[in-house]
Amino acid sequence: MFEKLTIQETVKELQGDEKNGLTDEEARIRLDSHGRNVLREAKKTTVVGAFFEQLNDPLIYVLLAATVISILLGEISDAAIIVTVIVLNAVVGVIQEGKAQKALDALKKLTSPRAVVKRGGKQMEIAASELVPGDLVFLDAGRQVPADLRLLDTVNLKIEESALTGETVPVEKDAHFTARGELSMGDRVNMAYMSTVVTYGRGEGIVTNTGMDTEIGKIAAIINEAPKEMTPLQRRLGDLGKLLSIVAVVLCVALFGIALLQKRDVADMFLTAISLAVAAVPEGLPAVVTIVLALSVSKMVKVNTIVRRLPSVETLGAVSIVCSDKTGTLTQNKMTVAKCFVNLQMMDSDQLNPDRQKEFLEGMTLCNDGVCSDEECIGEPTELALLELSGKYHIRREQLEKAKPRTDEKPFDSKRKMMTTQHRQAGGYINYTKGAPDEVLKRCTKMLLDGREVRMTDVYRRQIEKASERMSAQALRVLAVSMKKDKKDLQEKDLTFIGLTGMIDPPRPEAAGAVEKFRSAGVTTVMITGDHVDTAFAIARDLGIAREQSECLTGPQLSSMTDAELADALDNVRVFARVSPEHKVRIVKALKAKDKIVAMTGDGVNDAPSLKTADIGIAMGVSGTDVAKNASDIILTDDNFATIERAIEEGRGIYENIKKSVLFLLSSNFGEIITMFLAIIAGLASPLKASHILWVNLITDSLPALALGVDENDREELMENPPRDSKESLFAGGGLACTLFYGCLIGAVSLTAFLILPLSVLREGNMAFTIANIAEVLKTEAILNRSQTYAFTVLCLSELFHAVGMRDVAKSVFRMNHLSNKLMIGAFVMGFVLQAAVTEIPALIGVFGTVALSFEEWGNLIFLAAFPLLAHEIFVLVSLLKRKGSPKAGYKAAANTVITYWQRM
Repeated sequence: MFEKLTIQETVKELQGDEKNGLTDEEARIRLDSHGRNVLREAKKTTVVGAFFEQLNDPLIYVLLAATVISILLGEISDAAIIVTVIVLNAVVGVIQEGKAQKALDALKKLTSPRAVVKRGGKQMEIAASELVPGDLVFLDAGRQVPADLRLLDTVNLKIEESALTGETVPVEKDAHFTARGELSMGDRVNMAYMSTVVTYGRGEGIVTNTGMDTEIGKIAAIINEAPKEMTPLQRRLGDLGKLLSIVAVVLCVALFGIALLQKRDVADMFLTAISLAVAAVPEGLPAVVTIVLALSVSKMVKVNTIVRRLPSVETLGAVSIVCSDKTGTLTQNKMTVAKCFVNLQMMDSDQLNPDRQKEFLEGMTLCNDGVCSDEECIGEPTELALLELSGKYHIRREQLEKAKPRTDEKPFDSKRKMMTTQHRQAGGYINYTKGAPDEVLKRCTKMLLDGREVRMTDVYRRQIEKASERMSAQALRVLAVSMKKDKKDLQEKDLTFIGLTGMIDPPRPEAAGAVEKFRSAGVTTVMITGDHVDTAFAIARDLGIAREQSECLTGPQLSSMTDAELADALDNVRVFARVSPEHKVRIVKALKAKDKIVAMTGDGVNDAPSLKTADIGIAMGVSGTDVAKNASDIILTDDNFATIERAIEEGRGIYENIKKSVLFLLSSNFGEIITMFLAIIAGLASPLKASHILWVNLITDSLPALALGVDENDREELMENPPRDSKESLFAGGGLACTLFYGCLIGAVSLTAFLILPLSVLREGNMAFTIANIAEVLKTEAILNRSQTYAFTVLCLSELFHAVGMRDVAKSVFRMNHLSNKLMIGAFVMGFVLQAAVTEIPALIGVFGTVALSFEEWGNLIFLAAFPLLAHEIFVLVSLLKRKGSPKAGYKAAANTVITYWQRM
């Protein structure tokens, strides 16, 4: 509709003010009327809906089928247990996903875009969510369009609209265009749409639609109906779960088949086999991983890191190369003009004479897009530094532009490395060009000397170049300014050189320490910047990134290299200077080709391609443009390089915790299979009832696994090791051996508990310890019930002890800080209490078919259940003695410890 209206008709239709914008009061009224400028999220699932979603799982279907069969067979108590476990599992799942969603909702609030508007005649920056129809909005390169706009003014404005039209080429906009008929969205050149990105120039527009009334809002309405997709990490673990399901089902089918051959009770063994199939699979693992990642995201917000994509948290732990922009990341992003070169003289910034250097100060002030008021300053740090310099001499851009209003401009871009503005003044026009000294200087044919324009000679040119080099060698950011009078065009040639400024952006005090920590952690820091090589090397040297000039490579040198030559050079290069966006992408791709996991930092439009290409894109939250943030995986809210070190540390810890949870769950479930499978093969009675297996699964697959997932790791140890291989299996580093050993051990102690009573009976009766005699003794119901209670109790408690040891397989439990993981303490205590309940509370004894235990029995069973923790301590002891050069002593100590334990039994 609005593309068919003229500017005046649009302003009238929206009841806006083209000059001053809306008043605060009118904006408030419209906000109440139209609502906040946000995209409505998909309808949230109710608690009841979320509960039934938890039941939508093939394994749950198997359990429900088992429930029906139990009822038909008259096993009401077993059916009740199964239903209870199903309900409790679903409740746990709902709670876990609810916590993860809360963490993600909090994250969304922190990533709200901003918009520059004019209200009541004042320009200000507000949250985009507060925009209303009729607001005046300003756009510039790199900023995301915050709402649907009818453009009122455009200066070389180009907007990338692929999110809406699918066209990758940016569209050139024209505010004075008026449509004469129906046009497709891509042809409405006088409109700008929410969530598209300004790639070039600047403009001003009036808000026509907000929120779900925008074009992107219409698409969002469709997207909200799309099904949820699992993260890559969840899919990988899901595949693992499917594989384990197949293995478990095969084992359990074999178990059932053997039971049939042995002519056991079909109904009982069918129920047991199905229960074991479900219990053997860590179906809760994806939910555990999701909540671990989500909680880690919330934790990282506290250290000034916003994670936009959950899987990137885990990927951080594998980062081996950090490619960092210089300005604002490694430095303070607080540019200050330190040196000036005017009239062929180098001087400090406070030594200028505003009368003699009038053109110099005015050029730097007028050729500038920064905006400063008493409340705040908006713009690039370098431009704000120039405004601060002119402000020292009482020159204000707003006042100066009244005398010399801007009539045209040629915005800065990374290829030209310059910007030009045209101004009307008394007697004609004047152009100011500001940019990289080498680019500006080669376009100058004259220079300003003592207030007069003189011909640029080779001698003058060499003096200027040497001055620029001296500034760069001092780590100063150098800009040149030139002018051209009485020419009403924007051609950047035949310019008159005025002077140079040298700005310093000092390194962040904590950046050097972060670089050193990266080095000790096997992570290489590489600086990639558009600055001069001398400036880049000076900062890199101060931070410890590079030591020799030979470790630097420039953009032109990079362009002349083949891919093979670049690959060879990467091992020694630590600083890339004077590079273009294309160069950055090429560098990242070359590093990835060498099997490096690359994190890339950036803040500008020119960084977006490389941020997208890198394994982890890290954008600056303060100085970063919207396009850089949208291309990134992670946003640093403090623009601080040292924060990346904390993020990588957190990523490593998350991976270790997920791995601990996986190995714990798999080894515990494997122990359950071993317990049942070996007993059935031997022809013995089943050591566990179906209700026992399900109960153990409920206790150990929830809180203990989650407690391992949120465990506190030793930060120093995490950052002392090199980054892991991104293709590394969860079973790498002894993980498979750990799973098999502890699974077998848990099965062994559970079977031992099951056999304690029948073996005692055989010993008292002086009968041989044969399988047939043991099977005969277990036919006595009272002995079988007590033996099953023993096995049930030891299985559950041994998995709880195993969870404690899994916190750190290389550290004694006596050296662990158990108070740092209160959830593990709670899970351990709750597991003990719940297990005691099913053997001590009469009502539960009847349901589970257990027997009450004496204090002596509890002591013996707890002692036996602690064997996984004993094994843990033995491994730690052996490892310690081996490191001290006494492997034989280690093995002897381990053997003596085991013998002592068995003698006590």
